[in-house]
Amino acid sequence: MTSDAELDPAAIEIGSFFPQPPAVVWRALTEPGLLELWLMRSIGFSATVGTHFILVVPSQSSAEIACEVLAVRAGEQLTFSWVDLRAERPARWVLDWTIREQGRGTRLLLMQTGFDIENKREKMARNALERGWRRTAMGRLADVLETEASE
Repeated sequence: MTSDAELDPAAIEIGSFFPQPPAVVWRALTEPGLLELWLMRSIGFSATVGTHFILVVPSQSSAEIACEVLAVRAGEQLTFSWVDLRAERPARWVLDWTIREQGRGTRLLLMQTGFDIENKREKMARNALERGWRRTAMGRLADVLETEASE
């Protein structure tokens, strides 16, 4: 079996299936109140191209991630830049969320790109972020979607 890192070691690619319909997944990606439940609190977020916003890192009150919405296809795709302002030399990464209806649920693909894996710090950041997306964020997202679908 080939891992995602072997396909493009400089990108994070995570595909997840959720039993909820695409509209519920889209809301979890684009409604600030829901986004805060599974990812981070946002300041100024709107799913509108050109919107600049901040994600507040929950473990550190002064830590922020500066973002800009780069692309939106309502119900299908959300793309934004991601710059961790805590970093000594902040790198600019791009997060792309793609939603596809699949059977009775939704296939969500996260792709995070822009890592320079020749740079030891960025390679370490890439690996840590991938673990965080897989172990924490996707599980929290699943919990939020389950709650939203039952309401």
